[in-house]
Amino acid sequence: MYTIKEVSEKTEISEHTLRFWAKIGFFPFVKRDKNNIRIFEDADIEWVKIVKCLRGVGIDNKSIKKYIELCIKGDSTIKERYDIIKRTKEKALLQLQELNKQLELLDYKEKYYKDLIKTNSKDIWNPMNK
Repeated sequence: MYTIKEVSEKTEISEHTLRFWAKIGFFPFVKRDKNNIRIFEDADIEWVKIVKCLRGVGIDNKSIKKYIELCIKGDSTIKERYDIIKRTKEKALLQLQELNKQLELLDYKEKYYKDLIKTNSKDIWNPMNK
């Protein structure tokens, strides 16, 4: 059993965000203790991780709610949930491709600046130096 603070530490999601997600219904299975404090179980942590994943890829809250509603409906929605996950994975792969392009450019610029420092050269690509 975990408190919001412990879940925050385990998942690297702020307590504020977790509380917001709980308030908008992202954690319908989380129970509360006698003091009305949310208590997360191990299975709930896995649920938090999938929400974090979906949000990280840029899936909007409305679509995440739809996914959650499908989960609540049960096994009759497995195909729909599969389709959501498949589309999300495709979106993540496109983002990864773009990030790889950005990393290539950053690698190039890092090497360029390192060489400038090493040779004490002027930055010919900087418009201010023209």
